Amino acid sequence: MNLNQITIPSLDLTKSIPFYQKLGLELIVKALPHYARFSCPVGNATFSIHKVAELQKGEGILIYFECEALDEKVADLIEKGIEFDERPTDKPWLWREARLKDGDGNQLILFKGGENRINPPWKIKT
Repeated sequence: MNLNQITIPSLDLTKSIPFYQKLGLELIVKALPHYARFSCPVGNATFSIHKVAELQKGEGILIYFECEALDEKVADLIEKGIEFDERPTDKPWLWREARLKDGDGNQLILFKGGENRINPPWKIKT
C-alpha cells in the first residue's frame, strides 16, 4: 500500500489555490468551485482541496510536507508573504519543523526529518 493523496477542506478554493501554488505545489486539476488537486514537487503524492460549506471544529489534522532545505524554503516563503506560526525549530523527535496555517486554518508543518523520519532511534525492531 502507498499513500496517494490527502484531501483537505476549504471554504474558498479561489483563495486556497494560489496559497498552495506559492508553497510550491503544481496545480494539476482545477474543477472550480468544488475541487483542485496538486502534485508535490518531489515524489508521486498528490494533495487536494475540496469546497465545504462549513469547516470542522477543533484541532483538525496536521499535514506534513518534507523539505530537504527547510530553512531556505521557509526564508523563500517568508519573502513571498507567507506567515509562519513557528519558524524552523529542532524538535525532541529529531526533526526540524516550521508551522503555519492556510487561509482555512488547516495546520501545515514543513519539516526535515532526514534518516529519523523512517528510522528514529526508538524504531520498533522487527
